[in-house]
Amino acid sequence: MNFTRWSARLPGTQRRAAARAEHTITTADRRGEGSVPAARAEQLTDEPPPAPAVDELPVREVLDRVPALVALVHGPEHRLAYVNDAYAAAFGVRHPGEPAAEALPELRDLGLMPLLDQAQRSGRPRTLKSRKAPDGRHYTFTCTPVTEDDGESAVLVFATDVTDHAEAAERLRASERRQRETAVTLQRSLLPQELEQPDDLRIAATYHPGGTEAAVGGDWYDVITLGGGRTALVIGDVMGRGVRAAAVMGQLRTAVRAYARLDLPPHEVLQLLDGLATEIDANQIATCVYAVHDPNEGRLVYASAGHLPILIRDEAGTVRRADEPTGPPLGTGGWMHASGTVPLGPGSTAVLYTDGLVERRNEDLDEGIAALERALAGATGTPQVVCDRLVRSAGVTADHDDDVAVLVLQHPNRTGPDGELFRNAALELLGGVEAAPRARAFASGVLTSWRFPADLHDLGVLATSELVANSLQHGTPPMRLRLRRTDRRLIIEVTDGDDHLPRRRRAEPGDESGRGIAIVATIASHWGSRRTPGGGKAVWCEFLLPRAVADTG
Repeated sequence: MNFTRWSARLPGTQRRAAARAEHTITTADRRGEGSVPAARAEQLTDEPPPAPAVDELPVREVLDRVPALVALVHGPEHRLAYVNDAYAAAFGVRHPGEPAAEALPELRDLGLMPLLDQAQRSGRPRTLKSRKAPDGRHYTFTCTPVTEDDGESAVLVFATDVTDHAEAAERLRASERRQRETAVTLQRSLLPQELEQPDDLRIAATYHPGGTEAAVGGDWYDVITLGGGRTALVIGDVMGRGVRAAAVMGQLRTAVRAYARLDLPPHEVLQLLDGLATEIDANQIATCVYAVHDPNEGRLVYASAGHLPILIRDEAGTVRRADEPTGPPLGTGGWMHASGTVPLGPGSTAVLYTDGLVERRNEDLDEGIAALERALAGATGTPQVVCDRLVRSAGVTADHDDDVAVLVLQHPNRTGPDGELFRNAALELLGGVEAAPRARAFASGVLTSWRFPADLHDLGVLATSELVANSLQHGTPPMRLRLRRTDRRLIIEVTDGDDHLPRRRRAEPGDESGRGIAIVATIASHWGSRRTPGGGKAVWCEFLLPRAVADTG
């Protein structure tokens, strides 16, 4: 191969040669017009002699000294014409004349043969970025088509060593993977390891972290049994990504559980969370829905802080959104939240979710929610089955660009033997001296009809007597006694119109009152009190049923 002849065909060489020729002619003409002879002109100037032209440099010597790897192949079979010293040092000596597939096996193994064909056919350079070669180093290969004097096509292979860049990129990716693993581990450890399962609801939840470190955020959910048959449900999303968002989420989730124990209305819980979020980080905001289910009322009372609407499917399969009211996100401060109500009777299903389930970059958010509604309308089965179907219908995969949390709850419509285990009975208390005896007689008759054993019957009647006496002494009308049994417990609740909550205290020997709540707290498994909507309070206690009673009813 004549490299001097071939070098004239390198891209741009002919243009540079023509420009130099034109410059030489112009200079000669100008010199002929002057009065100073050429020899005299040379004596009058101190300029150094002109450097040799690029075309005069020996191409092979130049290429041999280039630190990059260079190879030249020609013809349709890409027969090897030349490799420079750097190429030979990296992959060994090569013999010209053989096809590249045999003479340059390292290029074949890297999948470079199709690239040679493409460059030769198109007449344009083709590049393959950062490939690890057999020598353990990374190279970026560029295949540039050239034409020789005899018209035969050739391809110049130019390989740049990018090992340092590749190793730096791999270290960065490894660091990002470690950060993501840390965030996911922290996120999962702060979520409930096992959901509480209330008596009246069936619940399932799922969490899917995003596919990249940036997609692991602060989504969370929780289920909190409040006592008296009521259940709090919460789902939220901390804005931001990574470990910081997960840490803020953990603080908010812990605070929600603490505030839930106060048995406050949902909007008051969000007010407290709003102040806490501001204290944690004034630049961090979060969305949240807090809801309370009361099986006796057959409804879901909820408050939303900038979160997506709860979806409810009734027994007939109709899906509706719980749109109002929605307040600003947590952490904005200075805003008031309000509670709303949505029916959730037997046979209904509710879905709480984060934006990763319905939000897409090229799609309106309402379209994503509408698609989720359609999926929910056709999703039947257990809560876990519904959960999985909703996630699949949304196209959530391992490389999803945002994390996803979904909480599904069902209020089963129990019939037959299962329905016998869930009973309600209520009595309006009109006051007066006959109220307490009537309440005891009513409770005794109900507990007998529910076939409770004698010891549990007597404890239930005693608790009823003490709660009613406390309400008659410290409360105001209207008063109501309600007894409820589930498959696991007996619940006794008394409501009245006074909003002063009782507390357990130590009664002195001379005190005539103050022992009722202490007696209830001693004999019952749990007890508590809360304010009711519209004013007033409810005081309740519950007894765990023996397994034999729970199984037989």
